[in-house]
Amino acid sequence: MGNYPRIKTPPPGPKSSDILKKDQQFVSSSYFRTYPIVVESGKGCITVDVDGNEFIDLGAGVAVLQTGHGHPAVLDAVQQELQRIQHYPFAGIRHRTGVELAERLCGTMPENFAWKVAYGNSGTEAVESGLKLAKWHSKKPRFLAFTGAFHGRTHGSLACTADGIRLIDHFFPLMPGVTHVPYPYCYRCGFKLEPSSCGLQCIDFIAEEVLGKYVPPDEVAAIIFEPIQGESGYVVPPKGYFSRLKELMDKHSILLIDDEVQAGAGRSGKWWAIEHYDVVPDVVCFAKGIASGFPLGGAIAKAEVMDWAMGSHYSTFGGNPISCAAALATLELIKKESLLENASKLGQYIQSRLREMADKHDIIGDIRGKGLMIGVELVRDRKTRQPAIEETLKVLMECLKRGVILLRGGKSTIRICPPLVMTEELASSALDILDKTMQEVK
Repeated sequence: MGNYPRIKTPPPGPKSSDILKKDQQFVSSSYFRTYPIVVESGKGCITVDVDGNEFIDLGAGVAVLQTGHGHPAVLDAVQQELQRIQHYPFAGIRHRTGVELAERLCGTMPENFAWKVAYGNSGTEAVESGLKLAKWHSKKPRFLAFTGAFHGRTHGSLACTADGIRLIDHFFPLMPGVTHVPYPYCYRCGFKLEPSSCGLQCIDFIAEEVLGKYVPPDEVAAIIFEPIQGESGYVVPPKGYFSRLKELMDKHSILLIDDEVQAGAGRSGKWWAIEHYDVVPDVVCFAKGIASGFPLGGAIAKAEVMDWAMGSHYSTFGGNPISCAAALATLELIKKESLLENASKLGQYIQSRLREMADKHDIIGDIRGKGLMIGVELVRDRKTRQPAIEETLKVLMECLKRGVILLRGGKSTIRICPPLVMTEELASSALDILDKTMQEVK
């Protein structure tokens, strides 16, 4: 892979600065402007900006580039599909690639159920389709969602999101009928309990307080959840949580909508992150990494649940043949190149390195994750667990200047979510830089 990263001029370089000035002038103010670089190209796990700086990419385009930048097999599949057909609305007239992909996606689900797929373009559309499907099938109007959740920014998905006031400010009213319940964020337990002795009080709260006092269970269509919360900082539920949750939901005939937009497509070391918990949901929402950067999302649901009438839901560009070809190539590469195994093995290596760092840097409060979905929560004091917000931003910026792209989650968590093709050599180089930066920020 060569010696990476390679920084020619500290970002933002002159070319990036010029383009960023135009960005401020012509592009919507709603977009985040956290990282002062302008990307030009990429190869594998390396991202190159317009000034020629080469970065080790531990963000993968926000957990999207499962097979890295420009994987030859993905590009070849896309080129071949382009030579056949550029677009046809899968909602009206089928194309072979879309049907083949649906079969492959259903094949990743438990074999003791029949499954069907509805296509969209993005994660928020995937969630919208899951919500609509649950309403149609159950004929019920309400939903349960979790605190800390991120499900998208359209009105339905945003109603289920609870990741910060900035997302919902001035957008009221959103889709009605959503009640949020506490997510099992054990490092910051809302009940001030410890995982070893809490008895999953957060489940009891849903049963006794929410469904027992102010949300009639027979009006709830579904509960929507992330098997590992993404934007909140890769929060991993404790063992046994989802089994208990499913038992409670089954008792009241409430569907389980599993939002795998960020956690799915192999990122956690399994095809779908919910597999870590031995629970079968009714609906699985997918997007992001499923097509290695090409726009594609949707919902996989049990066939008995996906029983809505013709015309109830579809998307003009959902299931575009080019994106479907990229997704087929991605699924094949995950299998052929043993990327699930690589995600698990490399994820263990990264976490072991981070634990070594935690012995040296008391700014590290918590390390968590599965596969290549790892969160490092920074705190000012390990005892009080006060979030190190400014320090987290400084670590991110200093790492960027030294050639490593990382992401932030929650208030003060660094997210590590590289392409699934990441090597230990590159990861080690990036972690060396993170280690040095932590020391200096401390």
